[in-house]
Amino acid sequence: MKSPQLSLGRIALYALLLVFMLYYLAPLYVMLATSFKSLDEIRSGNLLSLPSGVNGAAWAKAWSSACTGVTCEGLQPFFMNSLKMVIPAVLISTFLGAFNGYVFAHWRFRGSEVLFTALLVGCFIPFQVVILPMARVLGELGLANTTSGLVLVHVVYGTAFTTLFFRNYYISVPEELIKAARIDGAGFFLIFRKIVLPISGPIFVVCIIWQFTQIWNDFLFGVVFASGESQPVTVGLNNLVNTSTGVKEYNVDMAAAIIAALPTLFVYMVAGRYFVRGLTAGAVKG
Repeated sequence: MKSPQLSLGRIALYALLLVFMLYYLAPLYVMLATSFKSLDEIRSGNLLSLPSGVNGAAWAKAWSSACTGVTCEGLQPFFMNSLKMVIPAVLISTFLGAFNGYVFAHWRFRGSEVLFTALLVGCFIPFQVVILPMARVLGELGLANTTSGLVLVHVVYGTAFTTLFFRNYYISVPEELIKAARIDGAGFFLIFRKIVLPISGPIFVVCIIWQFTQIWNDFLFGVVFASGESQPVTVGLNNLVNTSTGVKEYNVDMAAAIIAALPTLFVYMVAGRYFVRGLTAGAVKG
């Protein structure tokens, strides 16, 4: 008697999940469909209608690297700037976080708790608060309006988060294991390299996904600390959408938005299932 009710309950659950899935995928579908339509088809057709054919002209124009002076019509140069920024920033901030987390978890010293608490304050400081002091620092270092300056900004801002992630993960590593290695004569760096790093795969995935997403999608730092040819793809997308003259090319805007979002979508599709696993891997000590 219970089996039909259970079956109906599952059907209702799957139907509800399907509705939510369609609801959240609807904007992506509209963007994709619009990017393959011509302007005439956009004006005359339905927003949800399929394109009459595959037209890649909007994608080509959105990716175009044609530049006049300091203005570029496509996303290619800005996309490359973001790659040059995000790869070193993610790697540096992740390895700094791993090192800091190892220290705070297993090599405590006088004042380490106070220092760790002070470092955590960086996780809660709004972006807007650090703009003026960071601009002064970049100016003094000669890194203003450069991609290298953006790398430094994201490393400084992101290290607090990666340190927190790694520290909480390394707390779950048994203290006895570290003490035994010390007794056997292993030093600070040997323990880190031979014992700690080999078991850090899950939390490395978490930090890489977190930092990649935060840095790639950042707009504020990019628009404030970069200019002209050093701006990231988010700023380039904003310029493309808001500085177009004449007829508004919605198909180009949609194609450009998808291009700008592709790297983060790819990262989550490839490694997203490891994100939650990595977050919960250090939840239980021992």
